[in-house]
Parts: sequence; structure tokens; C-alpha cells
Amino acid sequence: MHTETVAALDIGGTKIAGALVDGDGRILVRAQRPTPAGEDAESVMRAVEEVLAEVAASPLWATATALGIGSAGPVDASAGTVSPVNVPGWRGFPLVERVRTATGGLPVTLVGDGVAITAAEHWQGAARGYDDALCMVVSTGVGGGLVLGGKLHPGPTGNAGHIGHISVDLDGDPCPCGARGCVERIASGPNIARRALEGGWLPGQDGDRSAAAVAAAARAGHPVARASFERAAQALAAGIAATATLTEIRIAVIGGGVAGAGEVLFAPLRRSLRAYATLSFVQRLTIAPALTGRDAGLVGAAAAALLGRRDGTAAAVGG
Repeated sequence: MHTETVAALDIGGTKIAGALVDGDGRILVRAQRPTPAGEDAESVMRAVEEVLAEVAASPLWATATALGIGSAGPVDASAGTVSPVNVPGWRGFPLVERVRTATGGLPVTLVGDGVAITAAEHWQGAARGYDDALCMVVSTGVGGGLVLGGKLHPGPTGNAGHIGHISVDLDGDPCPCGARGCVERIASGPNIARRALEGGWLPGQDGDRSAAAVAAAARAGHPVARASFERAAQALAAGIAATATLTEIRIAVIGGGVAGAGEVLFAPLRRSLRAYATLSFVQRLTIAPALTGRDAGLVGAAAAALLGRRDGTAAAVGG
């Protein structure tokens, strides 16, 4: 990695975060706004501009040589556009062009959020030292990215490894992406909570209906809450095993808010993986929690920007 400073944006269905990041992956300046996911395109873009303006107010902004964006997907890095499933106001939205304009022409590299967390984990986290890895973010949605042959593999449009929209239940519930039975439709935080509520789990007096509240109930032994996490783990295991069979990854790293459930998720995930990863060349697949924490999206977007500068791809993406 270079020693230069880069700017980073992490855009998801819940929050929009921005930062300045140095060549060692340290966050120097940070800003954040809630994502107005239910509003129109310009309202969402205004939130992005507010984050950028707060970061740019730092004297360190003058040292930034590029900007990386990790966005909920799908994205189209070749066109510089995003169409996040969880942000319906953005469909083919020209995010790279708008961000480049807002930052005075900085080179911009766009990748999916799953690719961003993969870049972060391969640079500094649990996938460091692995030449073949799948890294996932399980949160409001489910994304993923690949390292193959020791190199980040974003694919032509920046979406390679988007495991959240592998179908693991052919007759399952419709997914907002248009398919049925996607990993995301079963294993994302909102869908874990939805399944628990439909099964009869009731939130506590505080009214918390989040996946974190379901995890706490599962930890306390609530059967419906545990069943919801076990179903999510099964979906994740099926998607991971399919990916391993196709690519011979050696490790699958899982981050995001749902991974914060700890063994409530990871114990049934390891059990389910044994039932799906049955071929000899995938049986030793390692499952590990992500190490870069809540900064993974920002650190990974920065890593993508640094790689883009090195490889000359930022200009191709950013125009």
C-alpha cells in the first residue's frame, strides 16, 4: 500500500460514512449521516454531500489524492453508477460523477460494499495471508467479495462475490432483487427479525425488534429466536459452500452487524457448513469473524482507492 492519504465513503441502507484514511489504514477524520433510504435520489445524495463536506472541512483534506466508494449494490463500476437494493431512489444513479464533482475532481474508485470489506480484511483483517478468500458483510443486506490468487477480484462491474443474491431456496420468499429465496432474504438482519416475529417471538418492553434483540433472546434460550438464527446460518452455509466449490476459497470471513451475534450465528453456521461443504477440496474451509469491525467499509473503500491509483483503474472509473 502507498503512504498517501485517501478519502473514503461507505454507503449502505442504514448509514453513509466518510473518512480520510492513511496508507496504514488508520482513520484520520470521520463523518456519518443516516441514509434517507426511503426518500428520492437527491435527498440521498444530499446526505452524501453533507458527509463529504464535513470530511473536507479538515485541514488534512488537502493531502487526499483519491477517493474510494464502497456502496451497497449492485454497482456498475464501469459506468460509475449504483442501484442499491435497499435504496430504491437510486437506480442507475451516477454516483461517481456526482462525487467527483463534489470533491473538485478527485479520482474515484467504486466497488460494492462486499468487495470493500474484502479489501479491508485482506489488507488488515482475518483474510490477511490468504490467497483465496470470501469476505462477507451481513447487516441490513448481505454482500460479499473475493480474493483469488492473492488479488482482490471485483469483476468487471465491481460486484463479483455478491453472495447475498445467490438463491438457496428455489421456492422461497420473493427478494427485492427480483429472484426468490436469496441468502439475503433469509440471513440479513431485518429478515432474521422478520422470521422471528412471524414465528411468535415478541420484543421486550423496550420494543426493540432488531436482529440484535433476536440474538439476545436466542442467547437466553428462546426457541423461536434460536430457530431464526439457525435458518440464517443454514442459508449462509449453503451460499458459502457453493462459492467454495466454484472458487476453492480457503477462508470465509463474516462481518457486519449480524456477525456481532457471535456464537449464536457462528456455531450453527459451522454445523450447517459441514452438511453443505462435503467435497474433499472444501471440507477444510475456515470460517472466521471479521477483524476490521465497524470501520471495514471505510478502510476497504480506501484500500480500493489505493489499488486503483496503483493500477490506474481510478481514472477509468472516475473519468
